Amino acid sequence: MSVQKIVILGGGESGVGAALLAQAKGFDVFLSDKGALKETYRATLQAAAIPFEEGYHTEERILDATEVIKSPGIPEKAPLVQKLRAQGTPIISEIEFAARYTNAKLIGITGSNGKTTTTLLIYHLLKTAGLNVGLAGNIGDSFAEQVIHDTFDYFVLELSSFQLDDMYKTHLDVMVLLNITPDHLDRYDYNFQNYVASKFRILQNATPTDDFIYFAESQPILDELARRNPVGRELPISLKKAVSPGAYLNEGQLITANKERSFSIPQAETPLRGPHNAINMLAAVLTAQSIGIANEDITNGLKTFQNAGHRLEPVRTINQIQFINDSKATNVDSVFYALSSMDAPTIWIAGGQDKGNDYSQLDGLVDQKVKALICLGVDNHKLVAYFGQKVPIIYETQSITDAVKKGLELGKPGDIVLLSPACASFDLFKNYEDRGNQFKAAVNNLMMNDE
Repeated sequence: MSVQKIVILGGGESGVGAALLAQAKGFDVFLSDKGALKETYRATLQAAAIPFEEGYHTEERILDATEVIKSPGIPEKAPLVQKLRAQGTPIISEIEFAARYTNAKLIGITGSNGKTTTTLLIYHLLKTAGLNVGLAGNIGDSFAEQVIHDTFDYFVLELSSFQLDDMYKTHLDVMVLLNITPDHLDRYDYNFQNYVASKFRILQNATPTDDFIYFAESQPILDELARRNPVGRELPISLKKAVSPGAYLNEGQLITANKERSFSIPQAETPLRGPHNAINMLAAVLTAQSIGIANEDITNGLKTFQNAGHRLEPVRTINQIQFINDSKATNVDSVFYALSSMDAPTIWIAGGQDKGNDYSQLDGLVDQKVKALICLGVDNHKLVAYFGQKVPIIYETQSITDAVKKGLELGKPGDIVLLSPACASFDLFKNYEDRGNQFKAAVNNLMMNDE
């Protein structure tokens, strides 16, 4: 029997990891990236003697593949993907490929917002409880590369809708669906239902003994559940009422009831604030309980957790005005959660590359909390048109330094300056991390100039 030819499209973290795993499993491997590879990835491929090309695709060689592993960043509409589909070549994600070669239990987390925080928190709870656990998916090191030696008992996987789209047989032991709000609709023919269906792929191979954890006050999740008959134990999360089995918030207490076990902790004793983080923490606690972690270890894990950067990250306080970096808030729903967490008059810095935003869900919060809006973007017309009559002060700029200075100037002691953009960063910055880092640098420069 001839050796199967695996072609990998895209030479980032997931692609290079998939190439290494495919080689380790004895496949004929070829990697192709239309852009330029990062030096570290190029060196890794060269050291492993894996053939690759960059800057172009050799179609003939790619179309000859037995199976293609596609980067989540490559859209379904790409002509090469369409040609592969037309000839019936299977196209899968790195997650799907790697899952074939691990005996570890898999925990998958998806949702429009909160994925990374929840994934990191679950990983932290398992690790501090002494379990042998890996972290992968849309975060950290390549899942495929970690599976080569397959030493972990558990993997915590952050799964984007793009990764789920190319997953077919992967079985998850615990499935977490945090919320579904309009996002990435340009990849789903501007049809929200297509995006919902993509998120629900997390359930596609569930068995009756698996746990499905979801936020019960996300209407699109409820609507879709009403249309389906999901397999698995349902563990809903509520911010409004007691649920059992499941988890809920009651008078500041995070409370869970799962597998005849209950747990509670005051949210004030944890490092995460706001209603969105109550959901994230309840999901993480339910997951930890599902795999048998003791309450004492869960409490310890919650209290020692440090979140990833750019998520409601306090930068510093200048003249008693607090600066907060929430650059990861690239859609309206994230901003809704951020503004919900603000407990003082807020100068809100927003703007960037609009993804078809509907700002109406922010009306009540903006009215209640926002004293000024600083629009930071190349094209701010949509923000200005929408909030022009709703916010007393609106200021436009294309400079983050200017935005931060203006925030300090408009602020009074006790106020908050919040960077929570609601938009992608690509008009002025490389990515949301770059935007957040420049914001922090600008705030720290203000401090130096102030001294």
